[in-house]
Amino acid sequence: MQPETNEPAAAEPASEEIIAPLPRITLQAFCETPAVAATMQTAVADRRMDKAHARVQMGGPAAAVEAFRSAPTPNIIVLETVSDPATLISHLEALSESCDAGTKVVVIGHVNDVQLYRDLIRRGVSEYLIAPLETLDVLRTLSELYVAPEARNLGRVIAVMGAKGGVGASTIAHNISWAIARNLDASTVIVDLDIAYGTAGLNFNQDPPQGIAEAVFAPERLDSALLDRLLSRCSDNLALLAAPAVLDRTIDIEEDALEQLLELLRASVPCIVLDVPHQWSHWVKRTLLGSDEILIVAEPELASLRNAKNLVDLSRSSRPNDSVARLVLNKVGMPKRPEINANEFAKALGVEVLCSVPFDAQLFGTAANNGQMIAEVQASGKAAEAFTQIASTLTGRGEAKRSRRSLLEPIVAKLKRRKAS
Repeated sequence: MQPETNEPAAAEPASEEIIAPLPRITLQAFCETPAVAATMQTAVADRRMDKAHARVQMGGPAAAVEAFRSAPTPNIIVLETVSDPATLISHLEALSESCDAGTKVVVIGHVNDVQLYRDLIRRGVSEYLIAPLETLDVLRTLSELYVAPEARNLGRVIAVMGAKGGVGASTIAHNISWAIARNLDASTVIVDLDIAYGTAGLNFNQDPPQGIAEAVFAPERLDSALLDRLLSRCSDNLALLAAPAVLDRTIDIEEDALEQLLELLRASVPCIVLDVPHQWSHWVKRTLLGSDEILIVAEPELASLRNAKNLVDLSRSSRPNDSVARLVLNKVGMPKRPEINANEFAKALGVEVLCSVPFDAQLFGTAANNGQMIAEVQASGKAAEAFTQIASTLTGRGEAKRSRRSLLEPIVAKLKRRKAS
C-alpha cells in the first residue's frame, strides 16, 4: 500500500528581499538612547556582519566629534541624535573636518522631517533613519551602502543538509532545485559541496570535466568568466557545479573558501541551492549558518531527531534575525520500520514539519539509476508534488513566472561591458 504524504505545514513564505552580507569594513556607532544602542548591538552581531569590525558606544554626535579629532575615521559612522536640527548640523560640520575620504555617515533621528532629510543628504550623509528601528532596517541600510544598484536583486542561497548520513538530503536538494527551475521558472544553480562523494553529477546524468573543486581549492582565481566555464547546464534554467567525487586529495579547505563563489553566484542567479555534506567543520558550519534558508532533511527515527534538534537549536541561537531552519521528513512509511510520528517530531524540535516525503524504493531507485529527477519519472506523483511545495516555500514563489531569463545573463552582460570598455 502506498503511504500517504502529509500535507505540508503552513509556513510563512520566505521574504523576497535578500540582504547581502557586508564586506570587510569598520563601523562605529554613537547612540544616545538605550533602545537604539540595543538595536545596533543586535545588528552588529548578525551573520551578515561577520566580516565587519564594529563597535557600539553611547554619546551621540558630540562623542563622535571628540573621538575622531585625532583618530582615523572608520568606513561607516552611525550617529543617533535626539537634539534639534541646528545642533545636529553643527556636529556634522565639525565631524566633516576630521572625516577621511570615503567614510559614510548614517544618521538615526527621532523626527520625521523631510526638510532635515534633504539637508543631510546635501551635506553628504548617506542615509537618515527614523527611530524606533528594527534590526533588519539597520542591516538593510548598511548593506545597501555597498551593493551596486544593478545588483540589488540578490540571489537566495538555500542550504540543504541531512540530519545524519543516508537520509536522502542530496536527493531532496537536487529535486527541489529541479522544481525551482522547472515549475517555478527561476534560474537556479545547484552546488554539490560533497567534493569527495557528491552525487549531483550522477543524479543529473552529467560528467563535467570541471566543477566545485576548481572554485574551492583556488578561490583567488575565481571570477565570472571562470565560473561560467565551471558550470554544467542541466536544462535551460538549471546549472550544476558538480563535485569531482575522487579521492586524490583530502578536503581540508579554509573557513572562507566559498566566500568568493557565493558572492559571484548571488550577483548572477536568482536561486542557489547548496547540497551540504553531512560533516561538521568550520567551513560547513559557516556556509550553513550564512545561507538565507536552511533545510534539514531527517528520517522519522531517534538519531535524526536528536541531530535535527541540535541543528535547529543552533540556527535559532545563531540567526536571530532569520527564519529558523526548516524541516523535511524523508522516507516516511518505510515498511516494517517503527517511526516517530511527524507531530511528535515537530513538537520535540519546536518547528513544524514543512513536508513529509513518502518512501517509494521503486520510484526513487529508478530515478537514481537513470540519472533523472522524480518529476521526470512520475510527474503527477505525491513525491513530485512535495518537492514543488518545498520549493515554493523556500523561495517565496507561489506560481510560475512567465518570462524566462538566461541563467548566466548577468555574467555575460558584465563580460560584454568589459570588452566594450
